[in-house]
Amino acid sequence: MFTKYGYSTIGLVSVIALIVIAASFFLKNDLVKYLLIVISAGFFLFTLYFFRDPERIPPNDKNVIVSPADGKVLLIKDVNGNPYVEGDAVQISVFMSPLDVHVNRIPVDGKVDYLKFVKGKFLAAFNDKADLENERNEIGILSQHGKVFFTQVAGVFARRIISGLKKGEEVKIGERFGMIKFGSRCDIIVPKNKWRAEVKVGEHVTAGETVIFRLANEKD
Repeated sequence: MFTKYGYSTIGLVSVIALIVIAASFFLKNDLVKYLLIVISAGFFLFTLYFFRDPERIPPNDKNVIVSPADGKVLLIKDVNGNPYVEGDAVQISVFMSPLDVHVNRIPVDGKVDYLKFVKGKFLAAFNDKADLENERNEIGILSQHGKVFFTQVAGVFARRIISGLKKGEEVKIGERFGMIKFGSRCDIIVPKNKWRAEVKVGEHVTAGETVIFRLANEKD
C-alpha cells in the first residue's frame, strides 16, 4: 500500500525512469546502457519503498500519546515557553531517516485547536536548533487530558511538508494526517506535570502505535 501523498512523485519518477530506460537502448555502449537501466530501476523502486504506507493499530487506551512519526528518538528534554502548551513541558523529538515510513499520524484523540505554518531554515534535522529555526508545521490538539503540541519539521533534504488538518476538526489517535517528504523530524511537547515519557533516547518508535507518553498518575 502506498500513501496518497506520494502519487504525484511516484508518477513523475515512473515517467522519468521509463524515458531513461527507453533512451538507453539506443546507446551502443552496453556498460552505460545497463548502468542507466539499473540506476533508473533502483530509483523507481526506492521511490515506491519510500512512499509505503503500512496499516497501524493504535493502542486502545485513552491515557496515552503515541508517536506521530516512525524513526529514532533523538532527544528528550524539558522546555518552557511553547506557543501552545503553557508552563513547564517535556519535549520528545523523533528523527526520520530516508528509510523510515514518512506518513505522519495523530498522536492523541481530540480537536485541532492550533495550527501554524512557520517559514524558516533547513538545518539538519538532528541540529539542536532545528525545532525552533527550521521551517515547520505546528499543531495543537485539545485532548480530554489537556493540550498536546507537535510539529512536522523540515530538514536539509525534506523541504515538502504535507498536512490535511483543519482547525476545529475532531481527530482520532493513529489517523493519517500528512507526511514530510525525504527525511526530517517530529517534535511532541506536553505539560511536564501531567505526562511521563515512556521511551528512551535512541529507541526506534512506530507512528500510531508506539506509546511515547503516558499520564503520570497511570500505571502501565
